[in-house]
Amino acid sequence: MVFLPEYSGLCDRDYERAKQSVTLEGQSVYVQKMLGLAKELSTWIHIGTIPLFNEKTKKWVNRTIVIDSSGQIRARYDKIHLFGAKLDNGESWSEASIFSPGDEAVLVDTPLGSMGLTICYDLRFPSLYAALGNCGATVFAIPSAFTVPTGRAHWETLLRARAIESGCYVIAAAQTGSHSDGRKTYGHSLVVDPWGDVLLDMGGETGVGNVDLDLGLVQEARRQIPAIANRADFRGPTRY
Repeated sequence: MVFLPEYSGLCDRDYERAKQSVTLEGQSVYVQKMLGLAKELSTWIHIGTIPLFNEKTKKWVNRTIVIDSSGQIRARYDKIHLFGAKLDNGESWSEASIFSPGDEAVLVDTPLGSMGLTICYDLRFPSLYAALGNCGATVFAIPSAFTVPTGRAHWETLLRARAIESGCYVIAAAQTGSHSDGRKTYGHSLVVDPWGDVLLDMGGETGVGNVDLDLGLVQEARRQIPAIANRADFRGPTRY
């Protein structure tokens, strides 16, 4: 299975320029190309994400699409948590000014097991991953385009935490380097196993990484630390 990073279909923070290329899903040249490649190569493809136009909201959605080896779409997920931040280095981001958020968590059966689909900033909201884990996810896909300051500070820590909490594999393909639209992204595409060990770190370089997953490790990790089974409902908090 092939995993691509967030904004693999279009990475341009210049709204006026980018909107010339943002279409409905059915009109997307990129999506059609990925469908054809999956069929041609008999390979599942997780396209990362592509901005697409939402007729209902008249805004864009940041959408993940999972394509099977016959070239058929198996699942779609629109990013729920939209990045909004002002960083001390002067970077300012407001995805909500352009994108409408998704409102549905998504699982899809793949050759790697039941995959929970999430995107970049979702990583900071563990309740989403808890919900996916509770419903049977054994792997999380987290395509991303982390900024350099937040990536240095939090990227690996958050990915390992999400893997450990649910005893899941994490596959996080990430944009890297300096982009023509002026942004800089952290890179370090990672694969983390259910015990929290990093199996692959691609650093700051572009390229292709390969890793084999031992799917039996999911049950082994959950046998030792049954965090999902031990999750409890509770009231509150009560303030005194």
